[in-house]
Amino acid sequence: MRAKLAAFCVSILASAGVCAAQTPASTSPNGQPDYTKVYCSGFVSDPKVPDDIRVISGEQSNYKIVFSRGDLVYLNRGQQQGAKLGDVYSIVRPDKDPTNEWFYGQEKAIKRMGVLYRDLGQIRIVSVQPETSVAEILFSCDYMQRGDVARPFVERPVPPYKDVSKFDIFAPASGKPVGTILTSYDYHQALGAGITTYVNIGASKGVKVGDYVRFFRYQTSKDDVAAKAGEQDMQYKVYGFGSAPKKYAGKDLPREVLGEGIVLNVTKDAATVLVTYEREEAYTGDFAELE
Repeated sequence: MRAKLAAFCVSILASAGVCAAQTPASTSPNGQPDYTKVYCSGFVSDPKVPDDIRVISGEQSNYKIVFSRGDLVYLNRGQQQGAKLGDVYSIVRPDKDPTNEWFYGQEKAIKRMGVLYRDLGQIRIVSVQPETSVAEILFSCDYMQRGDVARPFVERPVPPYKDVSKFDIFAPASGKPVGTILTSYDYHQALGAGITTYVNIGASKGVKVGDYVRFFRYQTSKDDVAAKAGEQDMQYKVYGFGSAPKKYAGKDLPREVLGEGIVLNVTKDAATVLVTYEREEAYTGDFAELE
């Protein structure tokens, strides 16, 4: 029964990007993020990625609206533009959360960070025409569609994980740059281990691929959703359930260390961070401190 269900998922849902991402036969060794984590993590870029090379169509386009691994797609780049057999491209798409903000100022902060791109997979040119090319989809993170952007494939570094047993829930402030978790892959708001997030500290602040980021929060924040709902000051008083002898601001109390993650990709003002350990769920709007 499981085999039949798996076959059904592959045959019916793969073209819609519902099934799990398909990975090449060779994956990273233990102790490192695997191929899918590295190449399906997305990234933020400022300035935007050049979009002169595009997916313009594909086979069976009279009824097919999306394309996935094994399909043939067409590029607007042919022999006259320098396309060659065997050229490999990464396919990406500008991405934006279609839902409301999770915390005040989130959308503006994301725009200041740059343009968020979703990784869709990789293609290889198998036939070259004068003005167009045919490419096979080698690897899928998500479905591809007309208009997606193609860029020459560049290998990404695969940093090693560190020993999670050394995680310190009482870690003092490192004194290094602190940013905010602004959004995440697929727009998860509760961020557990294995989810990719995007924070607004990058190469301009000395962040590098392989660095670790510590997630934390204070007991309250003006941008917190609870504060908007009229539940301010819960860090020192709750009506009917006691109060402290005096008023405490959120930052007057010990911070709450939530987890950590490894940096997979860095641009000027942004870092792509894979959550590697969660003591408890972080949320968009929580803080990210370079360890």
